Amino acid sequence: MPDPMTRVLILYTGGTAGMGKEPGQGYRPIPGFLEKMMRRIPLFQEPEVPAWEIHQYDPLLDSSDMRPRHWSRIARDIQAAYEDYDGFLVVHGTDTMAYTASALSFMLRGLRKPVLLTGSQIPLSETRNDALDNLLTALLLIGRFHDRLAEVCVFFDNTLYRGNRTTKIHTEGFDAFASPDFPPLGEVGIDFELNQGLLRPRPDAARELKVCEIGETTVGAFRVFPGLRVSFLEALLAPPVQGLVLECFGAGNAPTDPELMAALRAARDRGVVVVAVPQPLYGAANLELYANGRALLEAGVVSGRDMTVEAALAKLFYLYARGFGPQQVRSQVQLDLRGELTEP
Repeated sequence: MPDPMTRVLILYTGGTAGMGKEPGQGYRPIPGFLEKMMRRIPLFQEPEVPAWEIHQYDPLLDSSDMRPRHWSRIARDIQAAYEDYDGFLVVHGTDTMAYTASALSFMLRGLRKPVLLTGSQIPLSETRNDALDNLLTALLLIGRFHDRLAEVCVFFDNTLYRGNRTTKIHTEGFDAFASPDFPPLGEVGIDFELNQGLLRPRPDAARELKVCEIGETTVGAFRVFPGLRVSFLEALLAPPVQGLVLECFGAGNAPTDPELMAALRAARDRGVVVVAVPQPLYGAANLELYANGRALLEAGVVSGRDMTVEAALAKLFYLYARGFGPQQVRSQVQLDLRGELTEP
């Protein structure tokens, strides 16, 4: 059973779960609305549900407005309340939830407590919704496993995922997220099932939680497509860009256009780190497999293997925030730091 003595801080950043409908405006986050709804629903007050408090952000955000500075704010708030709570539930919009989960996984160093992100496709205020199950079950998960979960996770549609392995796959279905290249950490049916062998080990108790805030690093992402004009990519690689996630065909391929390769080499020589990830949901970027991939390697591109775009982008933000130079970033981005990629 969940531990009823567990204390959980809910960080409500905005998103669909706490939205209400206003005449002529559609759904939007309404200050105080989520807490009012949760206080009114008896299930959230049951004895087996951990004690919870809500810290509401101002302004509340649609998650499409989320920026790296907001990731830093969430991380700082977790750090400030870290000793007073057993776990943290970040209520967030679904559109950029995978980006925030990935960023927090890197930013929170030495994490020994669960940080779960959840939200919904339908607001809690609607008669039929998925917000109730997502919020309530996430709280129960923290209550039951707060002494075993020591990482940033996404909980959605009765499935617990490693946060930096997730990507949004549906705009309408309740199963909005997937973890294409890594199994779920847990699933909830009649019982709560946690895959203990997949969990990241808890750091030593003496290790202090440290936050690496993400600053104003200039990184981006670009999807390769048939008929790509090199000038598009050149514009994106121009100063002050420091890093780029290159979404490649198949197992890490791109056109072997001499101008494209020259643009990538020039970017490498300026210190820009370009990381290749696959466009397909499943599989890894193996730049040694095909001649086209080898051409990318020779042009200075490094493989992000099976990282999601969200994780690769957040990782570049994080590594530059650590103060690493291009060579260190090139090396570190290929290492598994928080369970975000599968070692070869």
